[in-house]
Amino acid sequence: MTQTVPPAVPSPLPPARRLMLGLQHSVAMFGATVLVPILVGLSPSVALFGAGVATLLFHLLTRGQVPIFLGSSFAFIAPTALVVKEFGPAAAGGGLVAAGAMYLLFSGLVQVFGTGRLLKVFPPVVTGPVIIVIGLGLSSVAVNQAKEGWGLALVTLAAAVVASLWGRGLFRMIPILVGVVTGYLVALATGQVSREALDAAAAAPLLGLPDFHAPAFDWRAVAIIAPVAVVTFIEHVGDVIVNGRVVGKNFLENPGLSRTLFADGIANMSSAALGGPAATTYAENTGVLALTRVYDPRVLQIGAVFAILFGCSPKLAALLKSLPQGVLGGVSILLFGMIASVGIRTLAEARIDFAHSRNLIIVSLILVLGLGGASFPISVGGTTLNLSGMALAALVGIVANLILPRQHQEVAGEPEGRDVSV
Repeated sequence: MTQTVPPAVPSPLPPARRLMLGLQHSVAMFGATVLVPILVGLSPSVALFGAGVATLLFHLLTRGQVPIFLGSSFAFIAPTALVVKEFGPAAAGGGLVAAGAMYLLFSGLVQVFGTGRLLKVFPPVVTGPVIIVIGLGLSSVAVNQAKEGWGLALVTLAAAVVASLWGRGLFRMIPILVGVVTGYLVALATGQVSREALDAAAAAPLLGLPDFHAPAFDWRAVAIIAPVAVVTFIEHVGDVIVNGRVVGKNFLENPGLSRTLFADGIANMSSAALGGPAATTYAENTGVLALTRVYDPRVLQIGAVFAILFGCSPKLAALLKSLPQGVLGGVSILLFGMIASVGIRTLAEARIDFAHSRNLIIVSLILVLGLGGASFPISVGGTTLNLSGMALAALVGIVANLILPRQHQEVAGEPEGRDVSV
């Protein structure tokens, strides 16, 4: 098994730099984390607080080995919105707690049958293009944000690139934060920040607890929400692989997929128990890791503490919420592109031979169905859910890899079947 370890900033980092890097991670996850509760009818402040708690629990249960940040899950938007509308937020919390329990079941199955059997269905010819889908699948989000203000997006993007390539010391390690601050200052100077948003930030109290509420268990809500965990299980495996590719470690082996699934399940349950949305591993923060090459899990833990503070500070949350879409689009273009680039690197380092039709077919199916907007409806509990995006791409890739006949020496220069994954 080959393993490429990217150069990382030496540890330990000075406390001030670690704080700035942690703040950068909080900024990277903020937009998506507050968007989900707004869409489904839950509290954004609870979502921020829950994301911080979920991330800290994940790090505790994985022994601080995996530099992952957990934020609001987009996969649960449709069923959660339906349950909130039909049965109320408490019932949605109960359904999301049940979905977290599904992760514990998956963890037990992996523990019994072993990760090795799973890895056989996730070779580089599958994981590489799936990682590309994860990054490029979010590209429309970045572009749509940038469309709201291309000037701000380009300024933000340029500032982040300059900081990453030519910055010195601290500035080189926090290019996303540099980009966001630069873009926001330009937006303020040119009058592109909403007056209503600034007034809301000024009027908001500095401190205040989020509006927590306990979950209520309704079998109808559980039947609608919990089965989505089957889809997010596939997303979890893909995200852990992506994170490992960026860091240069195999987290499926150490701390192990069973442990990361268990930790993700407990994290999901903790966020839902507080009244927030489901938590999931975030591609945005993996993009920050790829860009900064700082992989210290303690930085992510500091970011989680900042998320909790944002949840307890209506003023800070309102200020971040006032960020123009163009600024968010500028940093998103860079972050999501970095994720796709990791997928390309996966295929290159595995030396996949594209002279073989089998490899071409698997990759083409994953890319076209994952990025082309294909969607397959699944009826669960009287409602219809759609399997699409990364989850669909991963499922198609797994099935194609299992059923298509193997050809001799599909990996250039390597015997057939040799594991060249992370």
